[in-house]
Amino acid sequence: MAPISLADIVAALPSDESWGPATATETTLDGVPYAPYSKGDKLGRMADWTSEGKDGRERGGRQQYQRNYRDQVYGAGTSSLFAVQVAEDESSFSVVDNTRTSTKTRGFGRGGGTVFRGRGQRGGRGDPRGGRGTFQRVGTGRGGQQGQDRYYDNRGGRAGRGRRGGWKDWDKPQRNRDSSVNIRPDWAMLEEIDFNRLAKLNLETHEGEDIDSYGFLYYYDRSYDKQPVKSVERKLNVVDRAAYNVTTSSDPVIQELAEKDEATIFATDNILSMLMCAPRSVYSWDLVILRQGNKIFLDKRDGSSLDMVTVNENAADAPLETSEGNKDTINNPGALALEATFINHNFANQVVVESDTGRQEMPHENPFYNPSEETEALASKAYKYRRFDLSLEKDEEPLHLIVRTEIDAVSKNNISGEDQLLTVKALNEFDSKAQGSGGALDWRTKLVGQRGAVVATEMKNNSCKLARWTMQSILAKADVMKLGFVSRATPKSNDRHVILGVVGYQPRKFADQMNLSLSNGWGIVRTITDMCLKMPEGKYVLVKDPNKPVLRLYEVPAHTFEEDGEEKDEGVEEDDEE
Repeated sequence: MAPISLADIVAALPSDESWGPATATETTLDGVPYAPYSKGDKLGRMADWTSEGKDGRERGGRQQYQRNYRDQVYGAGTSSLFAVQVAEDESSFSVVDNTRTSTKTRGFGRGGGTVFRGRGQRGGRGDPRGGRGTFQRVGTGRGGQQGQDRYYDNRGGRAGRGRRGGWKDWDKPQRNRDSSVNIRPDWAMLEEIDFNRLAKLNLETHEGEDIDSYGFLYYYDRSYDKQPVKSVERKLNVVDRAAYNVTTSSDPVIQELAEKDEATIFATDNILSMLMCAPRSVYSWDLVILRQGNKIFLDKRDGSSLDMVTVNENAADAPLETSEGNKDTINNPGALALEATFINHNFANQVVVESDTGRQEMPHENPFYNPSEETEALASKAYKYRRFDLSLEKDEEPLHLIVRTEIDAVSKNNISGEDQLLTVKALNEFDSKAQGSGGALDWRTKLVGQRGAVVATEMKNNSCKLARWTMQSILAKADVMKLGFVSRATPKSNDRHVILGVVGYQPRKFADQMNLSLSNGWGIVRTITDMCLKMPEGKYVLVKDPNKPVLRLYEVPAHTFEEDGEEKDEGVEEDDEE
């Protein structure tokens, strides 16, 4: 074959701009129409007799979706040239029944329909949404690791895992609780803080230092530590003793320390423990924050819910209100809180040996007791004022906090013979079979043989209450926390109780068992005070939402809550005159 020259090849090229096969404009082949096609298009099936109907009756999941929509034929998205109009009488006609028939398979467990999940996949995720407003993260200044404290949602389960509900819980309505304080129209909301954020805060501090001590302590009666005799039950007696729970701004010792500029933040252990354990709380509560100059006073109002002891607050099925259908008036949350507060007051006074010679005196007398006005004897109580350093490395000036802590009794160490400081608290059982008991065991039969199970159930149902008691013991630097187990003499009567036993715990070890993080609590306190220090002088109220795991900070008028107290005083004076 003779070689072809380059000139002949160039001469054979078409004269127009494009080259290659000519572009066909016809859409018919020998008179038969065909769909447009290009080399880049993906060829599909000409006819698929195996695919199931796409009328929405089948539930095929991802595989069905891929089978229906993965292999799209070119031109399927446009109007087809081969579309056939179906007659009306053929719309309901079907040659073969294409409905799916599934055989029931037997499952395990209740209901037969069991879904198997891997470890760690129970429940839903915690709410990742944050509240609005700014929020400062504390703890990076002093090198502390980020807090790993598990927090509890309003159903009692750990957030992030959710609560596993039973077969009756699918249509259970959400409870609507009332707020602890009436939010007035003239209150301005400044911040909204989500519990998820609070649980991530961390601030490492030292153990604190004692400034001064007031009051006296009786010695603890060790006979209560012994296992009770089965046939004999020790009754809880009514012991009338003068005990005081004065708020921060009314404490004369704190006022004196504030004038001496000993610290920036002032609080009591009752108020501070509530703030440090806020992520575990379910019921609504409120704090009053006073900003005076460069001082912050964490206060509480008269009649605050902080003075009450809650019962089964964190239980999955917490006690119902009377308005929610609870027919037992003695087992609603308010009645149970009054009963628990009454028990704790009398229990702490009963388990000590009252003796004028055998008691430990503090350097100063009780600052709230006036012998000329009081008719009742003083209760065994010591007030320790302690200072903590909440400063960060980046702070120009140190930030100190002074808290008034309480000690209930003193005891001799069995080995060394040294005096040990005790805090005395009481857990109470109302009815293990009643609604709101939270699946608690019968203490009379299980406390001796299964004490660990009883305590574990109380940690679950009363997580916030036990965390607050433990935090108060750590703040006071108590050596032992005594927990009493008090039950009703009869389940249907809330005025007679018996003491079933007393167990002592070291506060820090008990905190580890509860997964209670002290550094997380200090991080919360530092964050809230930083918010208030950035604001002008005035009065603020921190309220826990009754139905959501959220804290809200309000700016309120300076005379808020003072009018209520004046009205109550006027009412008392009128009654006296009558």
